[in-house]
Amino acid sequence: MKLIGLIGGMSWESSAEYYRIVNAAVRDRLGGQHSARVLLYSVDFAEVEQMQHDSRWSDAAALIADAAARLERGGAELLLLCTNTMHCVLPDIEAGFGVPLLHIADAAGRAITAAGLRRIGLLGTRFTMEGAFYRERLQQRFGLDVVIPDEAERASIHRIIYDELCRGQIREPSRDAYRQVMRRMVEQEGVEGFVLGCTEIPLLIGSDDVPWPLFDTTRLHAEWAVEEALATPAG
Repeated sequence: MKLIGLIGGMSWESSAEYYRIVNAAVRDRLGGQHSARVLLYSVDFAEVEQMQHDSRWSDAAALIADAAARLERGGAELLLLCTNTMHCVLPDIEAGFGVPLLHIADAAGRAITAAGLRRIGLLGTRFTMEGAFYRERLQQRFGLDVVIPDEAERASIHRIIYDELCRGQIREPSRDAYRQVMRRMVEQEGVEGFVLGCTEIPLLIGSDDVPWPLFDTTRLHAEWAVEEALATPAG
C-alpha cells in the first residue's frame, strides 16, 4: 500500500472527511483491521484565506509547494491537495513535485464521464466558479459543458462556504439556498448534474437532499487516492 500524502487544512472541516473516507475505503477494500497509510500536513486556513482574498496567489503557491515538499520528505508516494480552489496554483508549482499528484477536477471528470453526463453545473468558491483553471480542465480533458451560477447565486454560494461551512455551521436556510440555485440551473439551463466543487459543500448537501446527480469531489478524490495506493504495480 502506497503512503498517501494529504495537504489539508483548507478547511480542516473537510480535511477530516478526507481522513475518514480514505481509511473507510481501505477497510472496505482489504477488510479486517486494515486502514490507510496516511501523512497529513495541515495548514492554517486563516493565512490561506487572507492570501486568496488579497489575490496573493504566488504566496499561496509557495505555501502549497512547501507543504508538498514536507510530505515528500516524510515518504509520501502520492499527493492530494484537499481543496478545489487551491488547485488554481498547481500549474506554477507541480513540476517541482517528486511524486504524482491526483488533480481533484480529474476525479470529478472521471465520475461524470462514467455516468454519461455532459452538461454539468459547477458549484464552489467564487475563485473556482469564476476562474478558468477548473472549468477548462473539465472541458478540455473530459469534453464537458460546464455551467456556473449567475452572479448573485455565486455570491451566496461563496458566502455560505466561508462564513458557515468552513466554520462547521450547517444551516437549513443555506441548504435551501443551494437547492434553489440548482433547481434554476436545471430548469433554465439544462444542467444534468452538479460538481460539488468545494470540499465543504458535501457537508451541507448530498444526494438525499436533491433529485439530481451530485459529484462529491471530496469523496471522489479520496477514493481515487485509495485506488491508486492499492494498485498493483505493472509488471
